[in-house]
Amino acid sequence: MRIRASLMAGICAGAIAVPAYAQDVTGDSDESGIAEETTTERVIIVTAQRQAQSLQEVPIAVSAFDTEALEAQQIENASDLQLTLPNVSFTKSNFTASSFTIRGIGDLCVGVSCDSATAIHLNSAPLFGTRLFETEYFDLERVEVLRGPQGTLFGRNATSGVVNVVTAKPDLSGFSASADLEYGNYNSMKAKGMINLPIGDSIGLRVAGFWLDRDGYTENLYDGNDIDDREMFAIRGSLRFEPGPDTTLDLMGYYFEEDDNRLRIQKQLCQRDPTGVLGCLNNRRDFAKTNSNSTFTGTLGSQEFFNIALGAFGPLVNNLGLNSLYGPDAYANFQEPADVRKVNTQFTPEYYSDELQLQAHLEHSFGDINLSLTGTYQETSVDSRQDYNLGVGEIPNQVAAFGTIQAYAAGAVPGLEPYFQPIVDALFDSSGNLCVSDTRLDNRGAFEGFSVCTPDGTQFDRSNQENESYSVEAIVSSDFDGSFNFLLGGIYANSKVLENSYFVNAFAIDYVTGVIGSLISFGGGLPPAYGGTSFFRNNTQDFELESFGIFGEAYIDVTDRLKITAGLRYNDDTKSIRARSTLLSFFNPYANDGDPFDPTANPLYPNGPFGPFDADPGTAGLQDVQERNVAFDEITGRFVVDYELSPDNHLYASYSRGYKSGGINPPLQPIFAVPDSFGPESIDAFEIGSKNSFLDGALQFNATAFYYKYKDLQLSRIIARTSVNDTIDADIWGLEFETIIRPDYNWLVNMNVSFLNAEVAGDQFFSNPRDPGGGDPDAVIIKDITNGALCAVTGAGANAFVAAVNGGLGLQGPTAFPSDGGIASTGAFSICSALDAQATAIGALFGGVQVLSPGVQVNLKGNKLPQAPEMKASLGVQYTAEFDNGMTLVPRFDIAFTGEQYGNVFNGPVNRIEPFVQANAQIQLNSADENWYIRGWVQNIFDSDSVTGLYVTDASSGLFSNIFTLDPRRYGIAVGAKF
Repeated sequence: MRIRASLMAGICAGAIAVPAYAQDVTGDSDESGIAEETTTERVIIVTAQRQAQSLQEVPIAVSAFDTEALEAQQIENASDLQLTLPNVSFTKSNFTASSFTIRGIGDLCVGVSCDSATAIHLNSAPLFGTRLFETEYFDLERVEVLRGPQGTLFGRNATSGVVNVVTAKPDLSGFSASADLEYGNYNSMKAKGMINLPIGDSIGLRVAGFWLDRDGYTENLYDGNDIDDREMFAIRGSLRFEPGPDTTLDLMGYYFEEDDNRLRIQKQLCQRDPTGVLGCLNNRRDFAKTNSNSTFTGTLGSQEFFNIALGAFGPLVNNLGLNSLYGPDAYANFQEPADVRKVNTQFTPEYYSDELQLQAHLEHSFGDINLSLTGTYQETSVDSRQDYNLGVGEIPNQVAAFGTIQAYAAGAVPGLEPYFQPIVDALFDSSGNLCVSDTRLDNRGAFEGFSVCTPDGTQFDRSNQENESYSVEAIVSSDFDGSFNFLLGGIYANSKVLENSYFVNAFAIDYVTGVIGSLISFGGGLPPAYGGTSFFRNNTQDFELESFGIFGEAYIDVTDRLKITAGLRYNDDTKSIRARSTLLSFFNPYANDGDPFDPTANPLYPNGPFGPFDADPGTAGLQDVQERNVAFDEITGRFVVDYELSPDNHLYASYSRGYKSGGINPPLQPIFAVPDSFGPESIDAFEIGSKNSFLDGALQFNATAFYYKYKDLQLSRIIARTSVNDTIDADIWGLEFETIIRPDYNWLVNMNVSFLNAEVAGDQFFSNPRDPGGGDPDAVIIKDITNGALCAVTGAGANAFVAAVNGGLGLQGPTAFPSDGGIASTGAFSICSALDAQATAIGALFGGVQVLSPGVQVNLKGNKLPQAPEMKASLGVQYTAEFDNGMTLVPRFDIAFTGEQYGNVFNGPVNRIEPFVQANAQIQLNSADENWYIRGWVQNIFDSDSVTGLYVTDASSGLFSNIFTLDPRRYGIAVGAKF
């Protein structure tokens, strides 16, 4: 009974849904998926503390899935892991990224200089910018998930936890091979295979891979085609060399590639704002498109902006605007499909990513002292393009505007022909399509002959990144027979971002650049077709991280039952970056080289709304190239007390301190001021836990309680079309209950329940991008027509003040938002810099007013952290039916509930993510000799449109919400064999 209880305890830590079978105690892997039950059960060995230990005996919250568990629960990737693990969530996110959140702490910081809160490791070595979250698992020994800050041992000091992917190693004992072929709905075809080949007595070779090809989940109503398909493959080769009983050398090479039309986001939702000031309102997420008058292209392309910016040209400006701020917008007649699996776009998405991993690991034993050396090299890239708004817009004033442009190009106004003919040549093709600048790394666009043309002039974005990283780690550990052991280690890591760009390209941007740039050139006597870069681009030209850590732990057996672990770590991180931001090219607010031309003379702002113009082509371009450096260091550690009540019952208590280095905010347009950098995070984590096995191993029950005191949690928000990062404090506590029940030999039931409270601590004041008025009924929310940003005018006389200033600009006064929009303030189109100047000059006449950018700050105290479900629960049931001929039939059912959470820290109904349920089932027939099987399966039985996360876009994009979902219902059949 004692042996059975101990072995059953090792099958899983809580919610580790291991199938209702077990293998021999040697732990040899069975690649066939669900296998036959035998008379013994396997202890799962993990390396959560950088040494081999039984999973149930590790005094930390850790879960592990071996190959069979991954197959049985249909865990194919990181997204599937969240359905089984307590207090764990995962979502894709903007800019081809993702967030793996553990106990309310995830990757909420956005940018190339951000560290991951959840560290992704390969065979215990850290990975940087990995694409593992979008590939599929194959030929693994296990996946370990450590919950809580890893302040001593792992990588670069993850604050939320570690996901450690352990690959299968060559087996020198004999030849083996396996293959799995699968076909499912969406014309999905998948193949996995493995060959293990011993070479003599001391060398083994293992080669494994997978291939996936399926049709898209999403229908494009524009042309009737499916998009969001997958075409990917990966291959891994491993070599093991054992020259003697004390030495093992493992070499591994891995390559992954994806090339398809994957969508980075699933859908865009918006409660449409009829005023156009906000674009989307603040009360709910509807199937509707943002009011594009609120966007950067809507404001700068408007007739009102043209009249202000080019008023000196008089009648020449008439009809040049693509829209009016007070008239219909580009999406006024667009019907958003009320289905997350349907879109309407003229631009087919493009997605490419690849990753190369090379790793060497040496183990050598000097008697009681063990030496471990690991080196890892990694190259990753991702390049993605898609319709920025996932919609087909119309240009409201295109007849008048295009007619005027073509008339000027044809000589209607003498002298303008050579300035406007290049606009016609660049933006209109021979078929009548409208052309948009291509997204080229050399910054050449439509005016240089590189464009994408569609019937309605689409707007699309591009997100790309290339990384190169390596790390070297050495660990010395002891294996003494006495009461004391130790571990000492050091790691050096270097990671470089070789290229990172984010583009937003649109017909209106090219049009505004061409028209305003040409008129300014004409007025200044400059050569025709003066322009330059004609689209928005954020570009990191060079980023480098250098990091090293020195760490150690001591393990003391105070008595036979009481053990103490104490560890310390020193961290040192240095980051440097060279980046720029480019937007349009016809003025520079910081340049004034004496050019006399000023087309915006106005007594309200004699230098124009942008500041002094500079018409010198050599200095043109609103761009800011910046070089920044930051450095951080920290001492962290942990202290654990582990007490054995009995061989089957353990109690532990721990304190750990975690740290995540700060980073560098990207450069913004000079009209916006944000901090150059953001500080490091720190966390003090307290945890108590109990791991238990009862009823001779028939019942396993684990319980954990934790409390985190978080300092300077890094959060991202969009300002000026760019993600910048702030820090807040937070308090987090939670409970986790994990259970495995085996009522008899053929049944296995696993359950878990977790509760989480993660909220902002203390007074933390920030402006809500969705509501810059901060709920103040006297405030006026301003859409700045020069850049699409928002500000707020406050004071009892704010409405009258804005009306007076706007009268001088030729703009209308404030108007009320819809009563169901969640906005108490009024709104107006205006120019924030002009209002700010006049607030100083004449604001006293209106009782005193103040212009706040980006808006009125509100207290976030008590708000829930994003991507932190308050409750999670899962249940798995599996039965093994045995036949007289030795064959087995194994059905399994899994269901998981994820409770309410929020998409960002401002909470409210518009940011609420509803609870969702995911259910999977499969049934597998195994041969008597376990050499082949047939499996039928279904995932997401209820076809739930489960939303896992959302991202609120910038004010200049109209504040719509990008949502990210799990896959729709999938089903299929698979056959497999092993040799």
